[in-house]
Amino acid sequence: MKIYRVGGAVRDELLGLPVKDQDYVVVGSTPEEMVQLGYRPVGKDFPVFLHPVTQEQYALARTERKVAQGYKGFEVYAAPEVTLEEDLARRDLTINAIAKDDAGNIIDPFGGIADLQAGVLRHIGSAFVEDPVRILRVARFAARFGFQVAPKTFELMKEIVHAGETEALVAERVWQELANGLMEHHPSRMFHVLRECGALARILPEVHALFGVPQPAHAHPEIDTGIHTMLVIDYAASKNYSLEVRFAGLVHDLGKGTTPPEEWPRHIGHEARSVKLVADLCERIRVPRECRDLALLVARFHGTVHRALELRPSTIAEMLQATDAYRKPARFTAFLQACVSDFHGRSGFTEQPYPQAEHLSQALQAANSVDGGAIAQQLKQSHVDATDLPLRIKHQVHAARVNQIKSFLVSSSTSH
Repeated sequence: MKIYRVGGAVRDELLGLPVKDQDYVVVGSTPEEMVQLGYRPVGKDFPVFLHPVTQEQYALARTERKVAQGYKGFEVYAAPEVTLEEDLARRDLTINAIAKDDAGNIIDPFGGIADLQAGVLRHIGSAFVEDPVRILRVARFAARFGFQVAPKTFELMKEIVHAGETEALVAERVWQELANGLMEHHPSRMFHVLRECGALARILPEVHALFGVPQPAHAHPEIDTGIHTMLVIDYAASKNYSLEVRFAGLVHDLGKGTTPPEEWPRHIGHEARSVKLVADLCERIRVPRECRDLALLVARFHGTVHRALELRPSTIAEMLQATDAYRKPARFTAFLQACVSDFHGRSGFTEQPYPQAEHLSQALQAANSVDGGAIAQQLKQSHVDATDLPLRIKHQVHAARVNQIKSFLVSSSTSH
């Protein structure tokens, strides 16, 4: 029985990056022996065990054989005679097929270290085409490390797409990989790789449709809507904004992909179209509720936020109500961050001032100074007919909030 540290832990250590999760391969053992040694079995599809003390994962060396379509269509063989090299050979990329033994010796049968040094993402063997998830993983690693995809690997990725394997991807796994990619330092690289190999059109056709769609040059020097979207998510990443903000940035302009070409470069009513497309996309790939809800709000209101300095007090109050800003101030902050990213995610606009966000934050603060409980209590004492009392309270609170916002706007304009 021999134990080797493998995969991302070895790769990141060689790159001088922080190591998060340690994974181990056990050669020459059996499930029975692992249990006798105190390891706890947790693997459903193949033998994986948790260390009795560290709780780190230890997997028996295994090989895989493709028996059906999709990333779950594999027959797994784990036995004491499976070698370390055979186990490493089933992995996706050379940089993920490096092992380290207890003595600190590096085992690198597929040239992973050379590819790390050259900044190349390269497949190991022909079995690469058997798992469509590998397309998403390669694209995600491109976003994480900034590495180039080897030409032959890129051809195999196109082959996977052409064979229809992406249709077998499970929605939850698609979301998991996309979410991880969005949280990298340069998430746009993931989507560029997916687009170039043809996978983006299959997995996120709504995002793919944005590329090549023009916008007014005075507002968008980058012109192309797809390029703008990439700039938005990269800006959000540069500010270390949350996954919810980054996803909202990715999908905020989906409606522009459905604008009739004869109307280009204008996109009248794209916000309403975006809302429907965002809802459908989120349903299809099982986007978590927090991400979906923020994305819907940003799709609907980002244009309104950009006009914040021109809005009437009543319009601001209505938007604050519609975004549930009073009850969910943290989400409203994230909402504004997504709009900030949309503004700055344009060529030449990174350093431009965007007072709209602070303007709306202060308007919310002013509106929050209204004591809704006191208004409700006063109406209860003075109002005889209780049937329309809730509506009266709602209207009075709204009117008081509008007045407070109006006072803020007046004081803000005089101070400037």
